[in-house]
Amino acid sequence: MTEIVVRWSEPLPAEDRYLKLLDELERGRYDAYRLEIDQRRFLTGRVLAKTLAAERLGGAAESVRFDATCDDCGKPHGRPRVPGSDLVLSISHSGNLIGLAVADGVPVGLDVETASRKADASLVEYALSPAEREAVAGLSDEERSAAFFIYWTRKEAVMKATGKGLKIPLQSITFSRYDAPAELVASGDEALDPARTRLADLKAADGHRAAVAALTTGSLSVTEERWLP
Repeated sequence: MTEIVVRWSEPLPAEDRYLKLLDELERGRYDAYRLEIDQRRFLTGRVLAKTLAAERLGGAAESVRFDATCDDCGKPHGRPRVPGSDLVLSISHSGNLIGLAVADGVPVGLDVETASRKADASLVEYALSPAEREAVAGLSDEERSAAFFIYWTRKEAVMKATGKGLKIPLQSITFSRYDAPAELVASGDEALDPARTRLADLKAADGHRAAVAALTTGSLSVTEERWLP
């Protein structure tokens, strides 16, 4: 059994009690965002991650230091890792919801999207596999958009779990129907083996859709929490 904790929060205010948790590199990234909402989303993701990491590892959130070095370019914008720990973290945000997924020793990926977005025919063609496109054919525009973003969050979650992101062609992976429990049915990319991939659709919050994935052969136990500072 793989246990995953998903913690949700609204954007935190830019107060000293939160800003002091950022190290020098993180503060540089925070300051580089031009929009206040983007700053607050970044800040919230780091506060969520450091708070939960401190709970898991012991100690204070102020003492948690991340290594976010990107494996591709070496810049500090990759997945945050705690050196010397097998804790695995994944952060995602959309609209006014920021989420963090945490697991021990298992690659994990989280994705959340606002439910108000529309999915036109070109987006469906771009992202869905033939079997998935067939599943949404004949739906009304509203129903098709809702179904599409169930597929989209599943795809984003598993791709984040691999660390390859959009390097995996979206059409190369096929999931169970949008109205069935989440399952990776087929994959044309060696980074994703259905036998070693588990995922779940999440409740998240009103107006959002979300999914979490883990690269494991065991079943998932997912706990969703609403975090209030």
